[in-house]
Amino acid sequence: MAANLDLPGEDDPRRQELREWFATHPNATPTQLRDRGLVVPHWPEPWGLDAEPVHQLIIEEEMKRAEAKKPINPIGTGHCGPVLVVHGSQEQQDRYLPLMLTGEEMWCQLFSEPDAGSDLANLSTRAVRDGDEYIINGQKTWTSLADVAKFGILIARTDIDVSKHTGISYFIIDMATPGIEVRPIFNMSGGGLFNEVFFDEVRVPADNLIGEQHNGWGMAKLTLANERVSLSQGGLRWGHGPTVRDLVDAVRARGGIKRGPQKERLLSAYIDGEILRYHRLALVAAKLNKKPGPDASLRKALADPHGKVVYELAVDLMGPAGTLAGGYEDGSWAEWSDGFLFSPALTVGGGTSEVLRNIIAERLLGLPHDLDVEQGLTWKEAQQIQHKG
Repeated sequence: MAANLDLPGEDDPRRQELREWFATHPNATPTQLRDRGLVVPHWPEPWGLDAEPVHQLIIEEEMKRAEAKKPINPIGTGHCGPVLVVHGSQEQQDRYLPLMLTGEEMWCQLFSEPDAGSDLANLSTRAVRDGDEYIINGQKTWTSLADVAKFGILIARTDIDVSKHTGISYFIIDMATPGIEVRPIFNMSGGGLFNEVFFDEVRVPADNLIGEQHNGWGMAKLTLANERVSLSQGGLRWGHGPTVRDLVDAVRARGGIKRGPQKERLLSAYIDGEILRYHRLALVAAKLNKKPGPDASLRKALADPHGKVVYELAVDLMGPAGTLAGGYEDGSWAEWSDGFLFSPALTVGGGTSEVLRNIIAERLLGLPHDLDVEQGLTWKEAQQIQHKG
């Protein structure tokens, strides 16, 4: 028997209720969307609607139909917020979540370091307790939106005499704190999305610690899993931007494609996009449960190469105009040419394809884990051995 993969139809009461609400809020503000629970509907009340997967997808369809735009705060709602919802204190939730959801306070994620990217637990940024504060020193890199963020989440080492996974703590950082320096890293698309961030004797209130001291690694893993879910949702550009369906519509608007290799490539990309769209249902369920697992790595490992394929195809379909940053002379298709320049980053950010494949092999396929040469060593001991080598 064939599975029914269609969402409930026009007569579904959840659709009717949303359409009535949008009819009375034709230009819904970010605050109204937040208060209605539509920004992150899978979050628990009062921040969301506790929406189950199908309900969440219905909400997305109806918001698109009403041309309602969610506030833009991708790292806030996609990476940071889920941890605050589960592990943050009531005071932290009340202070940070409302303005995160309206996009009034942007967030960044201060995780990767020059010597701790693929092996994030090897991070060396230190946080030392000093009375009612922590003093932070170190460096982070590839930090998206650090140049515009009001706050960030940061993991730092608070104990060097235990294993690398057990001496890490998780903090909220005010990016305007003295001692923080942000340096943009410009990419070939001309943008400065990524940044280096330096911490020099940065004092952070102890109240900004999330959860218990030294127990931040579990929250960091939750953040990474949520990141991989959010980066592979919907749009080709890390969950945002166009989809392969949008490319098909754009091609039709310009008269379509005659039979040939390009049409076959577009058909193949469309099929892959539909498979990923249906697979997304399982990821929405994982996000609903607040505990996305290794399936998040599988999703991202599939979605990112798909994004590269679609962007490359779009540029090829443009012909000579594909060599121009703005696309066609009328400015159309600019998002495709810009996305093509950005696409090499897709399989690196949020977990490289190699890291994702290791997770898939070990946690989904049950293959043997890599040999941990640092097993039984404290972080300090492992660093001493590395520096001698």
